[in-house]
Amino acid sequence: MAGSLCRLCHLVPKTASRAAKERGEWGSKTEFILSVAGAIIGLGNVWRFPYLCYKNGGGAFFIPYILFLVACGIPLFMLEVALGQYTSQGGIMCWRKVCPLFEGLGYASQMIIFYGCISYIVIIAWAFLYLFSSFSAELPWATCNNTWNTDSCVILNNYNTTANWTSPVNASSSVIEFWQRRVLNISTGIEALGNIQWDLSLCLLLSWIFCYFCVWKGVRSTGKATYFTATFPYFMLMVLFVRGMTLPGALHGIKYYLYPNPARLADPQVWMDAGTQIFYSYAICLGCLTTLGSYNKYNNNCYRDSFYLCLLNSGTSFVSGFAIFSVLGYMSQKQGVDISTVAESGPGLVFIVYPQAVTLLPSPQIWSVCFFIMIILLGIDGQFVGIESIMTSLSDVYPSQIRKGYRREIYLMLFCAVCFMFGLLLVTQAGAYILQIFDHYVCSGPALLLMAIFQSVVIGWIYGAERFCDNIEDMIGYKPLSLMKYLWMYGTPLICSGTLVFLLLRYTPMKFNNSYVYPWWAYGIGWFLATSSLTMVPLTMVCKLAKGKGTLWQRLKKSLQPAEDLPVMARETVNSGTLLRVPDDGQKGNV
Repeated sequence: MAGSLCRLCHLVPKTASRAAKERGEWGSKTEFILSVAGAIIGLGNVWRFPYLCYKNGGGAFFIPYILFLVACGIPLFMLEVALGQYTSQGGIMCWRKVCPLFEGLGYASQMIIFYGCISYIVIIAWAFLYLFSSFSAELPWATCNNTWNTDSCVILNNYNTTANWTSPVNASSSVIEFWQRRVLNISTGIEALGNIQWDLSLCLLLSWIFCYFCVWKGVRSTGKATYFTATFPYFMLMVLFVRGMTLPGALHGIKYYLYPNPARLADPQVWMDAGTQIFYSYAICLGCLTTLGSYNKYNNNCYRDSFYLCLLNSGTSFVSGFAIFSVLGYMSQKQGVDISTVAESGPGLVFIVYPQAVTLLPSPQIWSVCFFIMIILLGIDGQFVGIESIMTSLSDVYPSQIRKGYRREIYLMLFCAVCFMFGLLLVTQAGAYILQIFDHYVCSGPALLLMAIFQSVVIGWIYGAERFCDNIEDMIGYKPLSLMKYLWMYGTPLICSGTLVFLLLRYTPMKFNNSYVYPWWAYGIGWFLATSSLTMVPLTMVCKLAKGKGTLWQRLKKSLQPAEDLPVMARETVNSGTLLRVPDDGQKGNV
């Protein structure tokens, strides 16, 4: 009997090894770290965090930011990475394994990523257009001698008392005209769709080609691509940081960025901004982290990795603020205006303020190229990780149909082609209006908060926080802090619920540039996009219960039980018939 058991134990790791080889695995821990870093460190770190910090009390903003980081960011981040590593499944199958009734969480997250893939990549297309425009003898947004310029165009390389370039009345900045009339060629509203802009469509196609070849061989190509795409932006950020800090007026900008104003903490909106920034920049509740974690070795120390990666993300946001506001301080001093008139968030910072700033620097073409290469790589990292998440989830659900031969590459090409066709709507003259709908209703806000509540409740109460801690202990050799268990059970769902209620109570209709009011049907499209993903949760529940056998109570009880193939024996190393855990970092496991 013992001999048979021993032989069986020796066979199981080989079977698991073959399955891991067929599915794929990171070539090294470095590939995992860089891939996750690329997924979570993106444009939100560069254009959103510094502005929110300046707007919401400077250094005082770190109090609510750190609170939300500890209570929501780190727990959910670690939950998703550990869940993927434990189940070795992507964003859909992992929930089928731990709690089949909530498999819809996986479908909902993949739909959100799908919408994000369609919309997010247009920012990369804009950046490509700016990059190509930077290779000219004179930056096209630094002059008024172009075909798209109006008679009221002015060049604001130095302060011009006749025009306020951020909100001109009788005059408009050459930078704003390049953005609105050349890049966007923006129409009067979403109802005026206009024509597809061929140059932006080619930039969009180029972006999709880049992403395709980063993902086409699965985790093998994704891991290798991140050696460049995840590290080069850091080099560029450091270059811009050093250059910015050496400019006259840099300290003036840093003061506005960090000078604490504790009185702002009395404004509830400051706390909401801190919470939404955590969800925006940490890529939680999307299934990406689960997918990346699923390619880890079973004994990888995901607990320690999660802390380091969260520290890296927030640290990058903090440092990027110095790089951005040092240049804004120089720009403010050069033009003789208050920094509040040049500080913007979102696309305005990347495509208006910073291009204006580089025109004030010596050799502006060089700094423009550096900046937009950084923006492109930051965007592509997050984009192809999202694509990899969708392909992994689909191949886990349908392994025999997708993993064989070159089928994965074909399905990936079809996916990219479909997303590109939908994306053509975003490079029309009304594309900027459509992008804001996607961003406001799908990729941030209530949808992600609801997903966070569902995830923490499922792991904390249905699957069991204590059981999940035992699973982590089985993987890494020791249990996580007890605080994590209580955060999954109480802290995260309560804080996310409070944030969601506040957002719904403070809901105001979306506007474009605080002036254009969308027609009623545009709001309908937005709510349809938001609910189309979240409705996958109850729809999947109904299907699971309808297909089950027995009474309704028996079906419900069975659908809340973890899958039978979750035991970890296949992941353990056998030594003389005794199961022994061997963590990858040299720690001794429990016998």
